[in-house]
Amino acid sequence: MENAGIGWLAAIIIGGIAGWLAEQFMKSNMGVLMNILLGIVGAIVANAILGLFGVVLGGWIGYLIAGFIGACILIAVGRAIRR
Repeated sequence: MENAGIGWLAAIIIGGIAGWLAEQFMKSNMGVLMNILLGIVGAIVANAILGLFGVVLGGWIGYLIAGFIGACILIAVGRAIRR
């Protein structure tokens, strides 16, 4: 998150938005806290995966995109494990 140039408060807000967008896109039903966690952890996961391919997303928009992608991945993995 320090590399993205945003602080912790912004990371929580952007993570919540990314988690909520992923929740709507994947048609899942989770709470606000889980949306925030999915967005933040999802951004970390997506940045790691995208970093393997040489793609670097920076700034607020990059963090939001990475959070959305990562949260969708985490929701899909969670669904696969539950089944």
